[in-house]
Amino acid sequence: MKKLLLLLFVAIATTTFAQNKINIESGNFDFLKDQTEVNVQFKFEKPLFQADNYTEAQYLERRKAETLAKKGEESWKEWDEEWQKHKESVFLDRFIQGLNGKAKKIKFSKGVTAKYTLILDTKWIYAGWTGFVTQPAKLSSELIFVETENPSKVLAKIQGDKIEGIGSKVSYHMEYGRISAAYEKTGKELGKAIKSALK
Repeated sequence: MKKLLLLLFVAIATTTFAQNKINIESGNFDFLKDQTEVNVQFKFEKPLFQADNYTEAQYLERRKAETLAKKGEESWKEWDEEWQKHKESVFLDRFIQGLNGKAKKIKFSKGVTAKYTLILDTKWIYAGWTGFVTQPAKLSSELIFVETENPSKVLAKIQGDKIEGIGSKVSYHMEYGRISAAYEKTGKELGKAIKSALK
């Protein structure tokens, strides 16, 4: 039994460390060298969900049916309100928190006037689950730096691939909490990459 648990832990740890990476697809961070502030824009237009690549509407429909069957209308209303709140502000706030905690010399903020804008484009979400063992949420996103006044001018494009939401001070009980942790972890990974490049 001990050997089985050890193997399970090693498998989970290996997967976790292997996935918490971002990949620079084009460009670099040289343009940030003399910057003190960067604007951040959030896109959540057509993300896919879970291994089956559900649309958001399909994912919410399944989640609603499950909640109504187990807990009733009031619980679904509360869940939906939290989901909308996280989508509108919490996901981005967590990403920025993670980013600012690692990038240090540059402040990233939403809705500010700055020379450059970072666009966080959500592509795919795995909600994870809780139980005897917690499976963190995973996030795939595209991170694009553009000139604020000329958004067609792309300076760097980065892919965040299935980054797991671990090490965050959030409630992992509900999926929106686990997902917000994945946004925070993505911010941390990008912040580390920027800090390393601008040494």
